[in-house]
Amino acid sequence: MGFKLAPVDVVDTISREDFVKHYLKPRRPLVIKGLTKDWPARDKWTPEYLKQVVGDRTVPLYNNAKADPTKPINSSVAEMKFGDYMDLIRSKPTELRIFFFNIFKHAPQLLNDIKMPKELMGGFIESMPGMFFGGSNSVTFLHYDIDLPHIFHTHFGGRKHIILFENKWKRRLYCLPNATYALEDYDVANPNTEKFPALEGVEGQEVFLEHGDTLFMPTGYWHWMKYVDGSYSLSLRAWDASISRKLASLYNLAVKGGLDSMLKMAFKGKYANYRERVAIKRAERSIR
Repeated sequence: MGFKLAPVDVVDTISREDFVKHYLKPRRPLVIKGLTKDWPARDKWTPEYLKQVVGDRTVPLYNNAKADPTKPINSSVAEMKFGDYMDLIRSKPTELRIFFFNIFKHAPQLLNDIKMPKELMGGFIESMPGMFFGGSNSVTFLHYDIDLPHIFHTHFGGRKHIILFENKWKRRLYCLPNATYALEDYDVANPNTEKFPALEGVEGQEVFLEHGDTLFMPTGYWHWMKYVDGSYSLSLRAWDASISRKLASLYNLAVKGGLDSMLKMAFKGKYANYRERVAIKRAERSIR
């Protein structure tokens, strides 16, 4: 038992009309396998090529831990030359991953290898494409993006396991107060519903991305990701058209970003314990 996971819809191609009607407006995830078929990046972005263009850059590395109570979320645990890191994830399993790396700042020519999918929707934040790298065993903890964008997440070089939930389930997922992520005490791939009973029956979706696949994740969707193979992904972000969503984004950045980090630094473990207690109480009330 545990979560009720359904497969994500998969298409090779889709028209703008069908995408807007069936996925963008109702905010449903979708895998588009052929979205990148005319991207130079699909064949060009091999590990060897990426090492060639940015291999000497030093990059911060992150592990599977959610966050030290004394530090802001997404604090790095180590640094390494990018080329050495690429060798690492291809040679053996590792938890170490690269989070939201602006590779285009160091190699702007790579922008010529991708295309914003403007044929499907508008609102793309062209200044904010970001890349994510991980070795097999690397996990991106369960969360939703604080600025509430729509995301087109394209994977390269291997497989990636992704589990998604609508934001309406956030209390049942034990969302922490002032945060966009959940308790780290349960395994999303195999949750212990005796210890965390609110997880029982929560409805989500599951997909394994392969090389070249693009996952559309609507605004506010919770996502958990595990690299099955040492590989990497590109996220293209787009604003939702509604004013209410943009206001919610600003609120999240101020309260769930800045305030949360300040409270962590000020109260450390006490704040962490308080948040966990509140998350559990809210989850228990949501069941009742």
